Amino acid sequence: MENAKQIVKEKYGQIAENSHSESNLSCCGPSCCDDNVNYTVFSESYDKLDGYNPDADLGLGCGIPTEFAKIKRGDTVVDLGSGAGNDCFVARALTGSTGRVIGIDMTEPMLEKARGNVKKLGYTNVEFRFGDIEDMPVDSNSTDVVISNCVLNLVPDKEKAFSEIFRILKPGGHLSVSDVVLRGKLPDKIKNAAEMYAGCVSGAIDIDDYLEMMKNAGLSNIMVQKEKIITLPDEALLNFLDQKGLNSFKESGSGIFSITVYAEKSN
Repeated sequence: MENAKQIVKEKYGQIAENSHSESNLSCCGPSCCDDNVNYTVFSESYDKLDGYNPDADLGLGCGIPTEFAKIKRGDTVVDLGSGAGNDCFVARALTGSTGRVIGIDMTEPMLEKARGNVKKLGYTNVEFRFGDIEDMPVDSNSTDVVISNCVLNLVPDKEKAFSEIFRILKPGGHLSVSDVVLRGKLPDKIKNAAEMYAGCVSGAIDIDDYLEMMKNAGLSNIMVQKEKIITLPDEALLNFLDQKGLNSFKESGSGIFSITVYAEKSN
């Protein structure tokens, strides 16, 4: 999809501009997709985690990457597609005042919201940078841990994204990313729907291809830490498929999953 980045940028910009902490928006919710359907099956609760700030939680994730990220005190952590800062602030609680957290996002309204949040919290070791995941504004070999939450599936050139992750990681560094993947193939009508693309689904690729891209980028010790099937309601899928198409999709054995994946850059 040639204009995929612009679609995502516009949709997430709208979320940032219209969001309130109590609205419980989802990346696959009404603000991203169809006004009549709520796809909150993706997001998970953060409210028990140290560092959690409700003003930064827009319900945009499909996992909790920091749960498995092995972040240590003093680490430098980079969050890809950092949004309003939710995962950054949880990472900051783990890396402590001696560490550093950098959020990267290509959506200006999200960056504005994140920078407002960090100012209110008074953190001096959390920053948010405008940038593209396929060309990150981060020095090579400078990062201990890369995290990301339901973002890499939205990147058109995933091979370039994983190559950039490898570049910025220190030797011995690692990543823990939550994302949406497929087993089998989505119907073309879903895959080509702009609303579903911005809503985290049709940018997803087969899990085996996803893991192979990580390996080809030079990452090693790749492990799926968590996997959860995503069941979208029939009324959501019927926005894009007729009943016959829906029945065929269900019988195909294909499925949508959220996963959290770990990988390392060898010394």
